[in-house]
Amino acid sequence: MYDGPQRKVRRGGLVSTTSTESSVGTLALSDAAAAKVTELLEEEGNPELFLRVAVRPGGCSGFSYEMFFDTELAEDDVQSGSGGVKVVVDPASATLIAGATLEYKDGLQGAGFSINNPNATRTCGCGQSFS
Repeated sequence: MYDGPQRKVRRGGLVSTTSTESSVGTLALSDAAAAKVTELLEEEGNPELFLRVAVRPGGCSGFSYEMFFDTELAEDDVQSGSGGVKVVVDPASATLIAGATLEYKDGLQGAGFSINNPNATRTCGCGQSFS
């Protein structure tokens, strides 16, 4: 489970981090995830920020998820939004997370984000990588 989107803003180059069901293009956000992302974005105090979700090679199972706040858009980025949250995914990642749902849970076992991805054929025990 993720502790949350990293509070790093990409300014040129890639920032590498590992760390209502409403459809937002290739990714859906649960009501809880949308509310938590909105809260975190408000804490940042920058209205230009949006949530970027990406898939990168690595992790125990072949791919790992990245989530971070960003301000820069590429021409081919897939953009969508729900519940006031703007979500951006690069085209290569979009094919790997199509139909996935970003969840947020806060309970006795801890709090964090997780991605329920129907395209994943295998996941690791930590829940941060898949194939």
